Amino acid sequence: MSAAVQISLGEYLSNTYEPDCDYVDGVLEDRNVGKTRHSRTQILLAGWLLAREKEHGYKALTEERVRVASSRVRIPDICLVERNANEEVLERPPVLWIEILSPDDRWSRVQTRLADCTAFGVPMIWIIDPYTQQAWTITGAAGAAPVTDGILRYPELGLEVPLQEILPED
Repeated sequence: MSAAVQISLGEYLSNTYEPDCDYVDGVLEDRNVGKTRHSRTQILLAGWLLAREKEHGYKALTEERVRVASSRVRIPDICLVERNANEEVLERPPVLWIEILSPDDRWSRVQTRLADCTAFGVPMIWIIDPYTQQAWTITGAAGAAPVTDGILRYPELGLEVPLQEILPED
């Protein structure tokens, strides 16, 4: 969006945007999406999680609107939610929030998004940078930790995702 235009939450929720955007205190915020490595990582990881839904017991969603505060709606690249979650806009924290970085992402903006997630009560966040082949996990208790052995983990769900399986080859 080139200029900040104030709109109501109701107006945001009753409209669709291509690509969808976050809603932050009355203003629409663009999300950096659409580049090949970002897109390919998203589909590979979503497919990986989808194929194992019965094992981990949660439903995988892509680009789902999540109301993280009364005046904020954020959109994770991928999230895992309770199997019975059927709201069109989630109002409960996903059990896992996944952000896939784009070359245009600014770390300060990513941190603001993640602060909204942790304040909302998201217990686990994964950040994946397909351009540098790096990843991090974030929990409210431990904070951010780099993935040093090439495996994204969520011990409470028994998830171990080898980065080599979800990062696109050059």
